[in-house]
Amino acid sequence: MRLTRRGIATLVAAAVLIGAGAVAGYAMLIALGAIALGAVLAALAVAGRKPRVDVARDVYPDRVERGSRAGITLRVHNPGTRRQPGFTAVDRLGASTLKIAVRSLAPGSEQSYLNELPTWERGRHQVGPLTLRRSDALGLGQSQLFIGTTATIWVYPRMHPVRSVASGLPLHHHEGAANENSPRGSLDVREVREYVPGDEVRHLHWKATARTGQLMIRDYADPQQPQFTVLLDNRPAIPAEPEFEEAVEVAASLVVAAAKADNRCQLVTSGGLDIITTPGAAAVPRLLDELCVLERADNTDLPLVPKALAQSWGGQLVVISSAVTATDQAALAMLRSRYADLVVINLGRKAVVVPGAKILKPANAVDATRQWQSVIAR
Repeated sequence: MRLTRRGIATLVAAAVLIGAGAVAGYAMLIALGAIALGAVLAALAVAGRKPRVDVARDVYPDRVERGSRAGITLRVHNPGTRRQPGFTAVDRLGASTLKIAVRSLAPGSEQSYLNELPTWERGRHQVGPLTLRRSDALGLGQSQLFIGTTATIWVYPRMHPVRSVASGLPLHHHEGAANENSPRGSLDVREVREYVPGDEVRHLHWKATARTGQLMIRDYADPQQPQFTVLLDNRPAIPAEPEFEEAVEVAASLVVAAAKADNRCQLVTSGGLDIITTPGAAAVPRLLDELCVLERADNTDLPLVPKALAQSWGGQLVVISSAVTATDQAALAMLRSRYADLVVINLGRKAVVVPGAKILKPANAVDATRQWQSVIAR
């Protein structure tokens, strides 16, 4: 329990009025001072009683796009046999303060309250800790009870609808080239070879076994699958707002569309992030979690093309940046011959020239997805 600034000022004024009234002999001043002192004492009596309730907090959904709606549900239960006066529940989300006015509760009763969470800033945010405050009607005194519980909300980058360049996996018999790195598991027969302990018995080739007198097995492999790679520039030269946030939105839109189209995705940043996912929508949460917490790198000497792309080969490469230098353009030109297609999405003001690459110069993320649609439609 403590006095607020208003309460302290009232208490000082009461002492001054009573003292001045006693010295000057004015009963009116003494009466006013006594009233002020009585208000402070009443505030201490009212606000000094801390809430005795059980509080549960739920955040739903805990993963949302930037700017989407997310809510916090507060369930307040009075387990005692006495009525609990009203109080204020205070939560924090970053620099924002969320307040919920809880009404008085009868013994054994429970009440739920809903409040909307601000989702205007991308990132992984902590909600809480929860604080219960009770004050008097005049705001002279206040007591606080720290519950201490926290919750987490993931604010993903905003995503825009786009189409992927290639959809589906080429799993038909003998489509595509198979190499040593091709994953096993499809219905494409790579070769018939001798049985090795640990091989699937159900893949035994009985005709070849009878002909050779040795156990022979079908070796199945997936043909070479399409690869979709996004290089996102997160060097400190990129302004945080709006260029970097726009770039993250474009990257999220593209990799999510490619993953849902069953493409193998690789997300690379200039700062060192390198994520390779398996085909399918199951890869979407991992990609979005990484983009949710992605920040600009601290190192100012980073090149646009990181070492993670040194061994990459084939598929489509999309570069998203707003600070492409002449050195970066030369590095991208060297990568062009190793990829089936190279697209550079330039969100900056300077012109970019990469021989053989498709250059998009959008004004923002929405314009970038619009231009992307026209590129892949060709």
